[in-house]
Amino acid sequence: MRTATKKRETFETKIEVAVNLDDPSQVSIDTGVGFFDHMLNAFARHGRIGLTVKAEGDLHIDSHHTVEDVGIVLGQLVKEALGDKKSINRYGTAYVPMDEALGFVSLDISGRPFLVFDAEFSNEKLGNFDTELVQEFLQAFAFQSAITLHAKVLYGDNTHHKIEAIFKALGRALGEAVRINPDIEGVNSTKGLIE
Repeated sequence: MRTATKKRETFETKIEVAVNLDDPSQVSIDTGVGFFDHMLNAFARHGRIGLTVKAEGDLHIDSHHTVEDVGIVLGQLVKEALGDKKSINRYGTAYVPMDEALGFVSLDISGRPFLVFDAEFSNEKLGNFDTELVQEFLQAFAFQSAITLHAKVLYGDNTHHKIEAIFKALGRALGEAVRINPDIEGVNSTKGLIE
């Protein structure tokens, strides 16, 4: 089983996360940010990965630190759980429709962290979640996991639908990329190494 767990505590947040790339049976999310919980649940379910998140943050200020720090820890754990990255597909791409919205994510477990983000949201808040934090979460996740990540909303009107399409696409793309492929011997790189 490719698993990893971590507890991280700062003056702003207290976070416990567990990731299981091979067993999707355990998914439990509680960050105190309802919409973010919904998105992380969608990410895990559609990625077919196990994910438990318990976070306490300074929500009396806003949800920024909580969302970003969960992204940091999640990225670190995905990288740790992948280990030497032998026989993984490495690449994953997904288009996900959510009613009138269409989200797209393409990623490469490359060891070279990068984010290209192209989405606009007409609604600035969904509950106590600031929609600009979608980009902050993805950046934290991509840079800590050392993944090259492209995320885009091709079209749509409803902010909830557009963000949910991105998170579901992220899950599906990551699930594809981390999957063990018996046809791949060693690391899927001409270098023979993915850091």
